[in-house]
Order: sequence, then C-alpha cells, then structure tokens
Amino acid sequence: METSLFVLTIVIILALAFDFINGFHDTANAIATSVSTRALKPRTAILLAAVMNFVGAIMFTGVAKKIGGSVTDPSTLNNGLEVVIATLLAAIIWNLVTWWLGIPSSSSHALIGALAGAVYVGAGSSHIKWSGFTEIVEGLLLSPLIAFVIGYIVMTILKWIFAKRSPHTVNKGFRFMQIITAALQSFTHGTNDAQKAMGIITLALVTSGRLETLEVPLWVKIAAATSMALGTSIGGWKIIKTMGTKIFKIEPINGFAADFSSASVIFTATLLHLPVSTTHAITSAILGVGSAKRFSEVKWSLAGRIVITWFITIPISAVLAGIIFKIFF
Repeated sequence: METSLFVLTIVIILALAFDFINGFHDTANAIATSVSTRALKPRTAILLAAVMNFVGAIMFTGVAKKIGGSVTDPSTLNNGLEVVIATLLAAIIWNLVTWWLGIPSSSSHALIGALAGAVYVGAGSSHIKWSGFTEIVEGLLLSPLIAFVIGYIVMTILKWIFAKRSPHTVNKGFRFMQIITAALQSFTHGTNDAQKAMGIITLALVTSGRLETLEVPLWVKIAAATSMALGTSIGGWKIIKTMGTKIFKIEPINGFAADFSSASVIFTATLLHLPVSTTHAITSAILGVGSAKRFSEVKWSLAGRIVITWFITIPISAVLAGIIFKIFF
C-alpha cells in the first residue's frame, strides 16, 4: 500500500509538472498577438493570462472526464500508474523539446499520443478504446481547420466594415479590444488545457482504487489550475516570438480577429467535452486572418514547419512513451 501511495504521489507530481510546463509552453497562445501589437505590456499580459487560466480551469470538468476515460478504461489496468508515469514523462519531454526549438506544438497531441503508446506497450492494444481515441484525434485535427476558416471569415468581414476608415483610428480601437480577447483566450485555454492534467490525475486515482468514478475531486481542480497559472506566469518567450511576429506582421485588428476566432473554437470544444489544441486553434486562426489580410504576406514555409510538427507529435509521443515504459517498467 505504501509503495502504491508513493507511485501515485509521483504520478500527481508529474501531472502537475506537465500542467506547469503546459502553462508556459502555451502562454503564447493567449498573449502573443496582444504583446506583438503592444496592446499589452508583456508582464501585464502574462499576469492577465495566469489569472484567467486559473478561473477557466476550475469551472469545467467535461474534458477531464474525456481524457480520463475515452482512451482506456482505468479500472481494467493492472499497471495503470506505471502507464500514466510513462505517458507524462513522454509528453513532458516532447513539450520541452518543442519549447526549446520555439515551435508551437500541441501539448494535447503529446498527451493523447503518449497515453495511447503507453497503454499499447504496457497493457496491450485490447485496452485502448479505439473509438474514443479516434474521436479525440478527429477533434484535434478538425479544430485547426475550423479555426482557419473562422479566422479568414472574421477578418474578411472586418476588412469590409472598416475599409473606408483610417487604419490608425481602426488599430487604436482594436488595440483596446485586444485586451478583452486576450482575457477571453486565456480563459478558454484554462477551460480546456488544464483539464487534461485533471483527467490524468483522476485516471490515476481510479486505477489505484482511491476513486470509484471519474468525477474530478475539488483538490485536483485547484491543484491543476494553480499549476497551470504558475506556469503561465513564467511565459514562453520563444513561442511568443514565433507566433506574434514570424507568421506575418500582425496589427491590432488582426490580433483581435485571431484571438476571437480561436477562443470561439476552443470554448465550443470545451462545451462539447472535446479536448482540442489551443496551439493549433490560435496558430490556424492567425494563418486564416493573415490569408484574408494578404495571402502573400504569410510566411508559409514557417507555417509548413509548424504543421509538420502537429502531425508528428502524436506518433513520436506514442513511441517515446512506449520506450520509456519498456525501459523503466
């Protein structure tokens, strides 16, 4: 029993570490555009993102339950805690690698891919709920496309409405509006991303026999929300630079359109209990907005590099988790 408690403690620490890293890894998603247009000072933007991430994280649990029960049935895993440890280690390693390279990859893809890989190697393919896994992956793949289209449409509408107005006056007004959309983006990030760590911890608690259902305990909500908020307060400046300046030159009206579009997609997914990638949503929205503004100004070579990272994250994380499980367990 003591050994089991010790292993469970390691799982919880790793899950909160993943949430912390997710916070600074994905901070750029919420504040890159507002920082790049100087709508918010960096420190103010990070503080705003941290607070709104926390608020969003404690208000919803649907995505946590989806993560905890859709890929595998925790009650049937004899070595569930070891599977979760391999999952978290693989996801953390991939997040740190992509952060170091300044590539806005998906923490969600890393976690889902790692969980599938760890379950496959640790318990066998029969323990993977392929229908649930497929449903999650479909959501992860469709959400960027939807965000791109919405970003393109929103920016096209804004161009039509403000075509005859002075660019200086328009951008001055939207610089203020960006503060609101940055807060909204941070809130929706918390409603979806923080729940992934909640789901993993809850899965571990059910596996270890300390919970009977996938209902997320209050202390898990608070711990995950706090961990993500603390991570957010650190900030991911390499990714902020990539998303805020390197895809195309973002003006306040563009930043507003991108943040509004991606936040809409993320919050809709949260209400549907679907885990999506906030990284994919905001990056795709920026690409959609940039295409509507001027297609030729988008740096498509960088966009291609980002997209490649999206597609390789799930298989690489799965293989990495399988290797970690084999080596340590």
